[in-house]
Amino acid sequence: MAGLSHGSRSIGEVAARLVKVLTDPGGGLADPTGHDLVFEPVLSVRPLPEPLEAPPEAWAVDGGQALVADAKCLQVYVTRAARVCWAKGRSVLEEELPLRAHLLGLGEDRRTLAALDAPVRPDAAVDVNLLREWAEWSAASSCVQTAGPGALVMVDGDLRPDWRIAPEWVGRLLRESAARHVTVVGVTKHTGLSWGGAPLLATLERIAAETVGERERWWAPVARTNTSARSNPSARSNPSDGPGVQVVVARLDPDARFAFRVDLPDHADPVATLGQMAAVSDDAGFPGYPYPLSVADRLAACPAWVRDEVWALIDEEFDRAGVEPDARERAFTDRHRLMERY
Repeated sequence: MAGLSHGSRSIGEVAARLVKVLTDPGGGLADPTGHDLVFEPVLSVRPLPEPLEAPPEAWAVDGGQALVADAKCLQVYVTRAARVCWAKGRSVLEEELPLRAHLLGLGEDRRTLAALDAPVRPDAAVDVNLLREWAEWSAASSCVQTAGPGALVMVDGDLRPDWRIAPEWVGRLLRESAARHVTVVGVTKHTGLSWGGAPLLATLERIAAETVGERERWWAPVARTNTSARSNPSARSNPSDGPGVQVVVARLDPDARFAFRVDLPDHADPVATLGQMAAVSDDAGFPGYPYPLSVADRLAACPAWVRDEVWALIDEEFDRAGVEPDARERAFTDRHRLMERY
C-alpha cells in the first residue's frame, strides 16, 4: 500500500479529471485514429421505426488471433476468420476458416506478407493486427461473392480498416457489393470516438434514455467520409477511389444495455439497414448485438487449447529436426513471468 499512498496525488488528479469528462464533457466529436471523417455538429438521437424486416441472408465475419510463442526477436502467431450465414430464422452456415500460423520478426514478416497476396505495400510494417484484418476482409469478400441479392454482410469493426490495407481495395469491394445488391456494414463494439472527451457511445446512451426513452430502439448519425480530403492525393489513407462511409450509432433492441457504432456505405439507407440488423439482434444472451456476429466471434476465437495444439505441432517438428529441449526453453521461456512468481 505504500506505493499507492505515494501516488495518491496523481491518482486523485486523474480521478478528478475523469469525473469532469464523464459528467460534463461539453461538445465536439473527435476521432483518435485521424480518419477523414466529417462529424455532425450536434448529436441527434432518432427512434428506429418498426416493423423490422430481416434480410433474406445475414452474413457475418469475424477474426481471431493468438500469440503461441514469443522469443522477443521472433514471435509465432496464429490467426483465423469465420463466416456465418443466418436465413429464415436459423443458421445455415457456420464455417471456421483454416487456422494460419505466422512467424514475425527478423525479416520473417516480409515472407509472411508475400504469402498472403494482400493489397498491402511491400514495405509496410507487418504485425498480427494486419494479418487478422486481412483474413477478415478476405472472408468478407468471399461472402459478397456468395450472398444473394438483398443480403446483409456484417464485419466486426469499421469500414475503414487498417490503413495498411489499400483503401481502393475496400472501395472496390463496396462498389461490387452494391452492384450485387448486397450491403456490407461494419459493427464496432467499443469505438474510440468521443464527444467532448467523453466516450461517444456512453454519451449517446445517456442522451437517448432522456429523449426517446429507456426501452426504445434508436439511432444517431455521427459522421461521413470527408470527400474533400479524398481529393487530396497526399492524404495517406484516402485516395479518390477509397470507400465512402457514413457512421452511425444505434441501439438495436429494447433490452440492449449497449449501443454500437455501425459503419454503412454512403449509398445505404441507414433506417432500412439498421432495421434489418435489428431483426437479427434479439438474442437473449446479448441483446442488441447481431447474433450472427456473436457466432462468428465464437468460431474465430483462438483459445488456450488452440495455442497449445499449435505449439505441440511445432514441438514435434523440433523433435524431428533434433532441436534440444534446452534450446527451445531458453528461446521461448518468459523470464519476466518466472521472476514474478516469487
